[in-house]
Amino acid sequence: MWVFSILFPALNAPVSSTIGLSASSISLGVIVAVLGVFEFRRANTTVDPRFPDKSSRLVVSGVYRISRNPMYLGFFLVLFGWAWYLMNYLAFLLLPLFVVYMNCFQIQPEERYMAQKFGDEFDKYAARVRRWI
Repeated sequence: MWVFSILFPALNAPVSSTIGLSASSISLGVIVAVLGVFEFRRANTTVDPRFPDKSSRLVVSGVYRISRNPMYLGFFLVLFGWAWYLMNYLAFLLLPLFVVYMNCFQIQPEERYMAQKFGDEFDKYAARVRRWI
């Protein structure tokens, strides 16, 4: 995002004050992601998405009652805040790419594994709680 804002300054939006919304979005993103990590730690299960086989519990409490992926949602909010701070149109175009990438290459494989490991418990949870928000 930052590179796009440097390479394509003509695509910067003429907005004078971006710090408030940017800081709010980044702060909220960090809080949401940390709350997600906290719930995983509290449940004594792995936070590392590269090793879903090390998941010992299906976490459905705390922030996981609102989003099945609060850590990724937190990352998205941080990226949105950064894009808002940069106010470059190309930076905003990267946000949907982040969502598509995360859905295809991270979330769907994780959810397939969770459905296998936790079966009906995961299916009920997935029916009750949305993937992002």
